[in-house]
Amino acid sequence: MPSNRCFIIAELSANHNGSKKVAIETIKAAKRAGADAIKFQTYTADTITLDSKKDDFKLKQGTIWDGMYLHDLYKQAYTPWEWFKDLYRIAREEGLEVFSSPFDKTAVDLLESLDNPIYKIASFEITDIPLIEYCAKTMKPIIISTGIATDEDIQLAVDTCRNVGNNDITLLKCTSSYPAPIEEANLVMIKDLKEKFGVKPGLSDHTMGIVTPVVAVTLGAKVIEKHFILNKEIGGPDASFSLDETEFTQMVNAVRAAEKASGEISYQLTDKMKSGREFSRSLYITADVKKGDILTEENIRSVRPGFGMHPKYYNDALGKKFNNDFEKGTALSKECFE
Repeated sequence: MPSNRCFIIAELSANHNGSKKVAIETIKAAKRAGADAIKFQTYTADTITLDSKKDDFKLKQGTIWDGMYLHDLYKQAYTPWEWFKDLYRIAREEGLEVFSSPFDKTAVDLLESLDNPIYKIASFEITDIPLIEYCAKTMKPIIISTGIATDEDIQLAVDTCRNVGNNDITLLKCTSSYPAPIEEANLVMIKDLKEKFGVKPGLSDHTMGIVTPVVAVTLGAKVIEKHFILNKEIGGPDASFSLDETEFTQMVNAVRAAEKASGEISYQLTDKMKSGREFSRSLYITADVKKGDILTEENIRSVRPGFGMHPKYYNDALGKKFNNDFEKGTALSKECFE
């Protein structure tokens, strides 16, 4: 991941809607939209949950999927594992970084066979310490979403990585609502994640539109993850809070512009700023004067442009005598008076 600019991830998730062709076209569209990376999720319904109709497994938390059972949802949303080899190859051919979120050890093993370069831990897996440890032991960079996490959860996840010698950790501020209300984005946490846990900070965003990621980058986010869809008309579990190619392109352009606008802390003047100082204030002679005349408020002033003496010398100059004749509009210098 680049350190000098925000790393923008297009999250495919379930937005292939069961079509490998759509998945491939989405990868190509992500490249056109300016993404740095395409990210998948690697699970099956059986590796992420149980096929049970008990009430525990029924969604009823106010999500867009309420009423579905977990196994049914994930069976609909998962990416077939036999696709991954081709998807990784195509993404790399497009010049994209490509990686995935695994949800159990068998998924990690599959991804390792594909030389997966980064491991993303999803918000709801932040408490799966054995999974985090298994990923961290690959010594690949680890990105962790914090959508449901307490500070103790985050600290434990970070410590788990560090305890096996993996210190390349990024924490993403995340609001685990789908879609997430913008007033719950709480982006001030980005800076706190960096300072409190000593990691790279970022954002996994589920709000509508592009405002939240643009603001996030001005607050120090080094990673932006956003769900990406080829066409919202294809539908699917994540379609409502995903960006299409046009919207994602707008987001990328806005993020890059925000990065440029944010700049860096520096009091050094650019060439343009230096030339602009020509229009700053300086001391000028404001009336025709003769040798021996006294410098007074009537014949010197602080005016634009900036080719004369600094205005801080104004009081020191008053009362001195001109050493020659000077015309109105002459820039005052120390050589003008005794």
